[in-house]
Amino acid sequence: MATTTLLGPSEIRALAERAGVRPTKTLGQNFVLDAGTVRKIVRQADVRAGESVVEVGPGLGSLTLGLLEADADVTAVEIDPVLARLLPGTVAAHVPGLVVDDADRERMVLRDGDGRVRLTVVLADALDVRALPDPQPTALVANLPYNVSVPVLLTFLERFASLERGLVMVQAEVADRLAAPPGSRTYGVPSAKVAWYAAARRTATVGRAVFWPAPNVDSALVRLDRREPPRTTAAREDVFAVVDAAFSQRRKMLRSALAQLAGSSTAAQEAVLAAGLDPQARGEQVDVDGFAAIAERLVAARPGTVAP
Repeated sequence: MATTTLLGPSEIRALAERAGVRPTKTLGQNFVLDAGTVRKIVRQADVRAGESVVEVGPGLGSLTLGLLEADADVTAVEIDPVLARLLPGTVAAHVPGLVVDDADRERMVLRDGDGRVRLTVVLADALDVRALPDPQPTALVANLPYNVSVPVLLTFLERFASLERGLVMVQAEVADRLAAPPGSRTYGVPSAKVAWYAAARRTATVGRAVFWPAPNVDSALVRLDRREPPRTTAAREDVFAVVDAAFSQRRKMLRSALAQLAGSSTAAQEAVLAAGLDPQARGEQVDVDGFAAIAERLVAARPGTVAP
């Protein structure tokens, strides 16, 4: 395999200047300058040679090159048209033997000399992507844009069942929320919804100095490992509706927080009791299995519902 070279700070700034790129807060752009951080992300993601990996928000290509260095095949989803069109040339310059094989307005493909597709750049908003090129990705590895990190993560876990695991870099406080267990101060909607799909744990803190521009907060890495959702007859949408209602006013007890969703506080209390939980408990004390059990009871109590 040809030797891949990673981007350094001076090259990243030079690339941006030549392309007229200025990182924007609107798109949550903070580019990784440090090759050591890139390799740490790839290592903690357990990227395997020949594996299909999806990356969201590749930016100037720091992490993309790290994934290619590990011999992964990468699908990179980029919303910024300037960055999307810049990436293939950057990669070709740093991974010898790769050539642009196919390109159109929304997709660019790079292959090696054996015809293997090593990089596919998809120009799209990650929240709108509903299909990815085959082979389907088994890992999501990304420095997620700060402003949409949780919606993007939940969207990809929902839409791409092939994903077995993920390693994402997000704001440190978001990392705490994603990995928080029930009963903790930071446990909330993101914690419960991510737990539907995967086990999440914070693995490392990433300082501000490795980014350009440097953000005002620290970042952290979160590892996700896919698991089966709770065993329930309730649809995911019904369970997530219960989660949203339970945390809509954090200090409310479940019987009050779920009253509107259930139709009354009495109906909410009955559903919570039937699920084996305390109606006076609060949402932050309930795990995703508990929310699924409540949703199942609420669905069963709807008028016209036929018992299985």
